Amino acid sequence: MSSDSKIAPAQAGARTGAALDAPQVAPAQAAGAVLGGAEAAGATEAAGAAEAASAGRRLVWDLPLRAFHWLFAASILASWATATLGGFNWMQWHIRLGYWMIGLLSFRVLWGFVGPRHARFASFLAGPRAMWRYAKGLTGSAEPIFTAGHNPLGGVMVIIMLLLVAFQVSTGLFATDDIAWTGPYNPTVSSATAHYLTRLHHLNFNLIWAAIALHVGAIIYYALIKKQNLVPPMVTGWKRAEAVSADEAIESSELWKALIVMVVCVGIVYAVLAGAPHVAPDSLNFD
Repeated sequence: MSSDSKIAPAQAGARTGAALDAPQVAPAQAAGAVLGGAEAAGATEAAGAAEAASAGRRLVWDLPLRAFHWLFAASILASWATATLGGFNWMQWHIRLGYWMIGLLSFRVLWGFVGPRHARFASFLAGPRAMWRYAKGLTGSAEPIFTAGHNPLGGVMVIIMLLLVAFQVSTGLFATDDIAWTGPYNPTVSSATAHYLTRLHHLNFNLIWAAIALHVGAIIYYALIKKQNLVPPMVTGWKRAEAVSADEAIESSELWKALIVMVVCVGIVYAVLAGAPHVAPDSLNFD
């Protein structure tokens, strides 16, 4: 998903299949074992949260959200690198990353509604007045506003980044390089529309770079000016107890719920690819 490459990031009509031998375990037993393990992990994490609170720290960022954050960042960079390197082998990985990104985006959207407190959109999306008040406090022209999770401005950046990458992936599904590769939904649009979407696909990555630069700049500003290092909490999930009230901390990462959401996301990716028009198995555009 790069603005520098002229090769589209989505491969036409990907059709993959594998025959797997089912283990001799009843489905209900298998599901119960998986969910039971997730629930046990959640109980252990809840106990750890209580112990950590007494030690001066509280859990804010759940594990699924942290995993998404770093996988999302790595996938964007990997998509840019594979498109920039080009070539048959690298483009295959670029295309796979595009499909992978559909799954990541789906997970974050769903987790924004059912995840723990600070992962939910309702916990950090604010109106213009709230954003203005926070910005004034940030610059010192008003009383600072402290938030345990995403602040109002950071919440806007989350939505902007999700929308930009969603647009990048969506246009890639229809894109073409006029040589070999086309997106899986390219046959559903006219040649002129495909070229227009391909152009937008390339240009949009410039906006993604701008959003990344703004995000990194904000992290540096908080570290140097506000004396708040935002990176360690997004790695460990914990913040100092004096910065997070007891009622704002989360008890666990709700891993059992994340497992269910991941299964749903796999289904979403499968549905997107299964709904693509049928094309030649080699998925190359040599017509």
